[in-house]
Amino acid sequence: MAELHCFGQILCAYGFPQKDLFCKWGLKAGCAWRLLEGLAEGETQVDCPLVGEKAYFCHPIDLHFATKGLQGWPKLHFQVWHHDWVGKNELFGYGFCHIPTSPGNHQVTVPTWRPVGSILDTLVSRLVGGGPRLRRPDIVYDPTDRFLLQTESMGYITLDLNVITRNFDKFGVEM
Repeated sequence: MAELHCFGQILCAYGFPQKDLFCKWGLKAGCAWRLLEGLAEGETQVDCPLVGEKAYFCHPIDLHFATKGLQGWPKLHFQVWHHDWVGKNELFGYGFCHIPTSPGNHQVTVPTWRPVGSILDTLVSRLVGGGPRLRRPDIVYDPTDRFLLQTESMGYITLDLNVITRNFDKFGVEM
């Protein structure tokens, strides 16, 4: 079987309206892919930067896959949250990216977005906090119904990923 090893880190997040951010992440791969080693989901610490707007996480990612085919290439999905001084968490954005297909070192920038509710939802979120969330979080990486959403752009997540492929050439795939 062909193998894919992806390791690196969730480096930072920037461009969000507040500081004190943390990130939840997960993995989605097709049925031909099997995760041999590594965690399929995780969460970073909260970073409270004093200077600048970047929240640095430096959270490690180490994934090792075996596959029988290329369909369903693995992707990482993210949720960026704000942790306020009261201890309340507010969702700031969703995003996803495919694991790079070529071997080597890759700096990946993931744009994030969040759903926009009605005028009443906006008013309530300003007074009480919080905001609209997705009922089905899989819509982030599944484009079937995503075009129906009204969203607004948020900030970005930066990843530093290294990719190693093995035995893809034996299965007729040139990398």
